[in-house]
Order: sequence, then C-alpha cells, then structure tokens
Amino acid sequence: MEEEARSLFHQLIKNHYKNILVIIFGSFIFALGVNYFAIPNELSEGGFTGITLILFYLFGFSPGWVNLILNLPLFFVGYKVFGTRTLVYTIIGITFISIFLGITETWGEPIPGDPLLAALYTGVLVGVGLGMIFRVGGTSGGSAIIARLGNKYLEWSIGRAMLLFDLLVVGGSAFIIGRENAMYTLVSIFIGARVIDFVIEGLDARKAVTIISGSAVSLSDQITNDMHRGVTLLKGRGGYTGTDKEVIYIIINRQELPRMKQLVNEIDPYAFVVVHDVRDVLGEGFTFEKT
Repeated sequence: MEEEARSLFHQLIKNHYKNILVIIFGSFIFALGVNYFAIPNELSEGGFTGITLILFYLFGFSPGWVNLILNLPLFFVGYKVFGTRTLVYTIIGITFISIFLGITETWGEPIPGDPLLAALYTGVLVGVGLGMIFRVGGTSGGSAIIARLGNKYLEWSIGRAMLLFDLLVVGGSAFIIGRENAMYTLVSIFIGARVIDFVIEGLDARKAVTIISGSAVSLSDQITNDMHRGVTLLKGRGGYTGTDKEVIYIIINRQELPRMKQLVNEIDPYAFVVVHDVRDVLGEGFTFEKT
C-alpha cells in the first residue's frame, strides 16, 4: 500500500510539474508578504497563518515550523474531502509555505508611521501567492480543510465557515497586536481576497448576455456577422402573455459589451438585456482558436 502511494505521488509530480512550480512560486510570494510586510509591522492574518503569527508575537515561535505542525493532523483527514491531486497539491503548498516562511523570516523591516501601506502590500502579496496556488487546484490547508470538513459533515457553507474562522482569529489577535492593527489586518484580508479573485479569473473577464427580443433571429444574424461570435437561441414563453419567444444567449469579452449593446439598440430598442459576470469559459473561441 505504501509503495503504491509513493508510486502514485511520483507519477503525479511527473505529469503536473508545471502546476507544482506555480504552487512553489506562489508559496514564496505568500511567505514574502507575511514576513516582509505583516510581521515587521505587527499585523496578523486570518486562518492558520493568523494563529502562527499570534504564537510568534507571544512566544517567538518560528512561523514556518508552527504552520507545518498545525497542518500535520489535517494531512491525515484531508483525503476525506480532497481528491488525490488536490491533496498532493495541498501537501506541497503547505510544505513550501512553511519552508519559505522559515527562509524569509528576517527579511522584512517596519514601515514607520504607515501601517495602512503595510496592510495593502501584505494583502497584495498574500493574495497573489494564494491566488496562484488556488488557480492550479491547490489549497493552503488550514481553514480551507476545516471548512470543507464542516461542509461535508455539518453542511456548513464553505465561504461562511472560512470567513467565521478568519474573523475569530483576527478578533483574538486584537488582544495581542492591538485594536488598530487588527483593523488594518481586516483591510489586508479584504485586499487579499480581491487579489485572489483577480489572479484566478485573470484580466480577460467574460460576460454572459441574455437577450429577450421580438427580433431575435435578425439580432442573432447581425451579432454573428458583425462580432463573429457564436449565438445560442433558446425557446421561451412570456409568463403574462403566453407568447412564444426566442431568447439569445451569448458569451463575449468585456471589451465587446459596448458594441453588443449598440447592435441591440439599433435592431430592437425594446429588447430586454441581462448581463452576467462569467468566471470560466471553456470552448471554441475562448480556450482554443476558432476553426
């Protein structure tokens, strides 16, 4: 059994070395944000990272070792909520975060009189690092594993569970680093969350557009010829009138949205248009070239 697990681990590394390199680099950036900006300016963090910082401020314990020790028990329960790939990625992420937290431990210096600047840069670096890890399918362990366990066995919302855990840690850190620095920490966490979304979703955000129009066929032809985008026509029925309608559904780039609105206005000014944000789009014209 042990030999089989070792073979599977080596095979996974061989097949996914690019993702592993991204996790390693993301771990370094995360550790740099913690050691270069958070610790020298007495800021905290959410989750297990916040606990390691509290123990550092209280007892001087190395954040790298504490992070690894806190996550060790979760390695043995992680297989219950993660697939093999995600579990291995998580182990790699936790291990290298701990290593880089140790390597960069003395790199930072305080930013005199400007804790807000320190909070902003902490959030940016931590967000970029975690975003890179999450983008390729890994996790940072800690509260992410606890939240998934709570979701599986207690039906907790993952997002709410992680937020609650982060708030509890930051609230507890206020007694150590002070109320003002705890508030700056919340700014850092908010910035980090936005940066994570930015790294995962990328610059080229997509928009899903739903158009209900009496001229759906003409509008569909115009969009296809003018914007060179595929259009899907769906069957619909008016809830009040009972009239059959055709509904246009299309995915476009954010930059194409103004032209889309212009075409709709030219052909049917009374059309009902709904625009949605889209996180991931897979298919022709987006993830590979159109033929």
